[in-house]
Amino acid sequence: MEARVLVVVLAAVLSVSAQNDVGESRNNRLIERIKSQGYPAELHQVTTKDGYVLSLHRIPHGRDGSPGPRPVVFVMHGLMSASSHFLHLGPEYAIAYNLADAGYDVWMGNQRGNRYSREHVSLNPNDAKEKLEFFDYSWEDVGTIDLPAMIDYALAFTGQEKLHYIGHSQGGTVFLVLASMDPEYSNKKIASAHLMAGVGYMENFPFAPLRKLSDYGSILYALGTRMGIVEISFDALRRSESQTVEQDGLVDYCAGDEEYKAFCEMIGVPYLMADRLILPAIPEMGGSSLKQIAHFAQNIKDGSFRRWDYGPLTNLRVYRSLTPPSFDLSKVTVDVTMHYSLSDIVLHEIDVLAMAAAMPNTKARKIEKDTFRHEDYIFSKD
Repeated sequence: MEARVLVVVLAAVLSVSAQNDVGESRNNRLIERIKSQGYPAELHQVTTKDGYVLSLHRIPHGRDGSPGPRPVVFVMHGLMSASSHFLHLGPEYAIAYNLADAGYDVWMGNQRGNRYSREHVSLNPNDAKEKLEFFDYSWEDVGTIDLPAMIDYALAFTGQEKLHYIGHSQGGTVFLVLASMDPEYSNKKIASAHLMAGVGYMENFPFAPLRKLSDYGSILYALGTRMGIVEISFDALRRSESQTVEQDGLVDYCAGDEEYKAFCEMIGVPYLMADRLILPAIPEMGGSSLKQIAHFAQNIKDGSFRRWDYGPLTNLRVYRSLTPPSFDLSKVTVDVTMHYSLSDIVLHEIDVLAMAAAMPNTKARKIEKDTFRHEDYIFSKD
């Protein structure tokens, strides 16, 4: 009996260790990639109050810069994305490199559960039971827990009092969550915020296929969790970390196995991935929880920007209201610029202007190129 227990414990330890090794190798490869392109690079990790181990990738200065204090800018990725996307276009065009060369100390965050932050102090995301708890988070948790943990770390490490924030898509969403729920913190720590297609209000959500799918978001989320599908990831398609991902069939593996191809299609992953599939290779898709997508679906369906909807009875217990409360953007008093474009399939100009009007110190900036898309902030050379 003791031998059997020892074997089980040893297997569990080896499993967690193996996963940690995978995460460590991914992070180290990204750091080496930055260095190979002529920039200094550092890996930092911070543990959240609920046990997630988050990785931050830092470029302290540009190729021609020298060590020393400089303004800190924190860059946050979108849904199913990662810090590496801010490096994808290389030294000439990628925003992280451009910022470093412009004189900033660049910190790139990674939300809980993505490919660079897929660790926890006690939960194994690969365990059939523990993954249900590990991936039980939405973008609200990223905004209220992950962001302040990473921001506090970056400021403490650099000795700065404030930083500048840049968020793309969901990276803007989580800023709006944090700044509306804890405006005192945001005003104290964030000097300015630039939201590139920052998703918030969804009353005029423009993309009809996803709007139609959102009607079934809660049902699909319940179905997915019942099937044990709680993570949206693309790593299962790769035979090895060094291989280029083949585009055909990428979304078929979003739930870890082609067996669940139909479910990937039902939750709209082909639509969400459409722009990214034109890339020659996608070696670092970040991944997300199914609950993140379901939370967006709830907001699209209701034309709102509000907290997770548990259902009337649980809402009453959690929020003291039958419906989840909306995020009050009038409390966001940070200096914010909302960058938007007319060809964005997930963010409508009317909603952007409404958000800008609701926030006291916010201005909206329309991209001059009318064909500029949601992903072009990250993946377009112009």
